[in-house]
Amino acid sequence: VLQIVKESQQQHGLRHGDFQRYRGYCSRRLRRLRKTLNFKMGNRHKFTGKKVTEEILSDNRYLLLILMDAERAWSYAMQLKQEANTEPRKRFHLLSRLRKAVKHAEELERLCESNRVDAKTKLEAQAYMAYLTGMLRFEHQEWKAAMEAFNKCKTIYEKLANAFTEEQAVLYNQRVEEISPNIRYCAYNIGDQSAMNELMQMRLRSGGTEGLLAEKLEALITQTRAKQAATMSEVEWRGRTVPVKIDKVRIFLLGLADNEAAITQAENEETKERLFESLLSECRDAIQAVREELKPDQKQREHSLENDSGKVSNIQYLHSYLTYIKLSTAIKRNESMAKSLQKALLQQQRSDEDGKRSPRPQDLIRLYDIILQNLVELTQLPGLEEDKNFQKEIGLKTLVYKAYRCFFIAQSYVLVKKWSEALVLYERVLKYAREVQSGAGAHRNSLKELPDVQDLITQVNAEKYSLQAAAILDANDPHETESPSQVKDGKPLSERFETFCLDPSLVSKQVSLVHFPPGFQPIPCKPLFFDLALNHVAFPPLEDKVEQKAKSGLTGYIKGIFGFKS
Repeated sequence: VLQIVKESQQQHGLRHGDFQRYRGYCSRRLRRLRKTLNFKMGNRHKFTGKKVTEEILSDNRYLLLILMDAERAWSYAMQLKQEANTEPRKRFHLLSRLRKAVKHAEELERLCESNRVDAKTKLEAQAYMAYLTGMLRFEHQEWKAAMEAFNKCKTIYEKLANAFTEEQAVLYNQRVEEISPNIRYCAYNIGDQSAMNELMQMRLRSGGTEGLLAEKLEALITQTRAKQAATMSEVEWRGRTVPVKIDKVRIFLLGLADNEAAITQAENEETKERLFESLLSECRDAIQAVREELKPDQKQREHSLENDSGKVSNIQYLHSYLTYIKLSTAIKRNESMAKSLQKALLQQQRSDEDGKRSPRPQDLIRLYDIILQNLVELTQLPGLEEDKNFQKEIGLKTLVYKAYRCFFIAQSYVLVKKWSEALVLYERVLKYAREVQSGAGAHRNSLKELPDVQDLITQVNAEKYSLQAAAILDANDPHETESPSQVKDGKPLSERFETFCLDPSLVSKQVSLVHFPPGFQPIPCKPLFFDLALNHVAFPPLEDKVEQKAKSGLTGYIKGIFGFKS
């Protein structure tokens, strides 16, 4: 049962949380099964209800009919659960569909009690029935009944996992892990306070909550912190105590230590990234709440600035503190991403692998640019302009990250064989590192969390020697100087057919095939004829023709008037 359900869910939408698509799949499969088994519910004009009984259990597909009915009702309930966040009235429909799913699961369990069904299927049907019952009781907030159902389901799946091979047990163990947070949550609501700590640990290990328990657990954590926040009235930062009157800010500050501990204990980079995003999101909400308080308090803040000779108000100082937390968290997140990219870069250098896009030094340069921008914003926080120690700490941190940024810029130049630029940048890295070492002094404690500068100096010295060796080899490489592909004579392709040349410009848009427009070439000129005999030619006399024309002038005119022709 569990294998059929999981495979169907993963292949038809639930991998992406699309319950509507899965419900459509269940409906189509039910129609196909009824048609194949000739188990139709009447015709298009009249509905005739039929029930699956033990007498007709000649084919296991009859059990599949009941299972798909339950899955369809369950998937519709989960779809309505997502929609109920914005439309609370849909919660009633959600409970109705869950009750329908439990009804079908009870029928499946009853049919599986037949002698025709094996023991494994009977146990799985009981576990499936207990799981759906637990979910229904969970939604009804009947914590004791829900906990009993989930415990029954967990016990059955644990026994099934022990009875079969490791490959088959993986599926059962996954379902047990899904159920465990629900059991802890029910235990907490019944009155077991230790369950809250276990729920928090589960949330920290997973990097967030997912599934049925997600919203309820987040609400529970917020509620618990809100109770603790009632006793919190002030916070101290850099020698100044500030009263905290905004509940959202109190809740955030109480959970800050837990979130930072969770980030430190995160098992992988993906979980750590999700926790960083969650912490930053909560911090932005807290800052927004403080900004809303700052707007109506503008006149009072201006008055306090005049009276206190530049000292910012408490609410403004609290805003600076929260902004400091946000920027510091963003720096830590980017630094964590930079470390993972550095590891990936080292692995790539040791084993060159083809396939997906490999990390480059340019990616790290971008991260360190963002870190330096955050540090600039830290120096401009209101209320900290006159804090010399704070400005000194930020200045040293800036030098550390500038050194690492220069180092990876040099690495990118090495890849394109720009040896002189890379060498200059390596020297700049050493300069920044020595400045950090000379100025650290009393601020060593604040620099403990930063990358070690001494390691960077050792690495840069090693890179400098390898760079100088590579530059000498590159300058003395005979293949580079004698290669025909390096000779740029400007001849087009039509004039060097007899010479082999690896010319990359032939596949570019500015390919040189022929000279265009072509040059001028000399051709024979068209002969010219001059008439030199014209002045020496004697024309024949024309007097007789001229006289005849003169004699017949008047006669021809008269004849012409009267229409006569000669």
